[in-house]
Amino acid sequence: MVVTDKDPREEVVQAWYMDDSDEDQRLPHHREPKEFVSLKQLEALGVLSWRLDADNYETDEELKKIREEHGYSYMDFCEVSPEKQPNYEENIKKFFVEHLHTDEEIRYTVAGSGYFDVRDKNDGWIRVWVKKGGMIVLPAGMYHRFTLDSNNYIKAVRLFVGDPVWTPFNRPHDHLPARKQYVEAFVQKECNDHAVNAAA
Repeated sequence: MVVTDKDPREEVVQAWYMDDSDEDQRLPHHREPKEFVSLKQLEALGVLSWRLDADNYETDEELKKIREEHGYSYMDFCEVSPEKQPNYEENIKKFFVEHLHTDEEIRYTVAGSGYFDVRDKNDGWIRVWVKKGGMIVLPAGMYHRFTLDSNNYIKAVRLFVGDPVWTPFNRPHDHLPARKQYVEAFVQKECNDHAVNAAA
C-alpha cells in the first residue's frame, strides 16, 4: 500500500515563481529551473486555499461551512472567455494591471482555470494557478493581478462579506489602511520572525 502525504488542494491550486519575460501573459511563465511555491508558503503571505466539489457547489456542505465561518454572505458568478466578454482582449489586459482591494478577494473556480499573480515579501511575482474545484482568498491590501491561462476560459464564484465592493486600487496605493495592515500582518511579521529565529 502506498501512502502519500500529498495535499489534495495541490491538484487544483499550484504556485511557482514567475520569469521576467513579457511574452503572452496567458503562458505559464516558469523560471528556469522551475521554482515551485508550496501552499504553506502562500499561507505565510495570507493566501488561503481549499479544494471543493465544483460539480455540486450549490449543495456543498464544505462551501456552506466556509461561508458561515468567514461571513461570506454575498455570492455571484463571473464568466470570462472570448465568447462571454465583450472586448475580451482589452478586459484581460485590464485585469492584469497590478492592484489591491480594501477587502478580501475570494474566487472559487467551478469551471476552467486562471492565474492569480501575487507579490511575495521581496516583491517577486508568484503565479497561482487555480483550476476547477480550487478556491482561494487573497487578503485585503495584497498587490495582485489576474489573467486567464491559454485555455481562455474561467467560471468563478465570487464571494464577499456584505455588499460587494470590487474597486481596484492600482499600484502604488501604499497609504491605504488595508495595505498598511497587510504589510504589518504578513510582510513585516515574516521579517520579524526571521530576526527572532536568527537571534535565538
